[in-house]
Amino acid sequence: MKREYENFGQYLFMMREKKDITLREMARLLGVSAPFLSDVEKNRCAPLTAERLEKVASIFNLSATEKAEMYDLVGRQRDIVAPDLPEYIKRREYVSAALRTARDLDAGEEEWQRFVDELKKRKE
Repeated sequence: MKREYENFGQYLFMMREKKDITLREMARLLGVSAPFLSDVEKNRCAPLTAERLEKVASIFNLSATEKAEMYDLVGRQRDIVAPDLPEYIKRREYVSAALRTARDLDAGEEEWQRFVDELKKRKE
């Protein structure tokens, strides 16, 4: 993924501007105060909750790929796994086993991309 944004706040600001949504209107749509949202955009506080991130995705009408990129950005900023993944990982022991195996074998990007490509073939 190309990194257009340094942090989630910058992403939120730029997307909001691109969609021509005022800070106050965005705050209203998310159910937060304008000063709080301003702090998020200026990277003075943590990114939004998972529920509010879902609202952001809806407001901006993000594609699945764009939504994943937004979650990855939040995860990097918080230094955690992207917030849309932990529940999926926790509910499926085989995912944890696959991740540990990949870690132990030091699987590289090319190997993971082949795996992802193989899974995507299911959609075709």
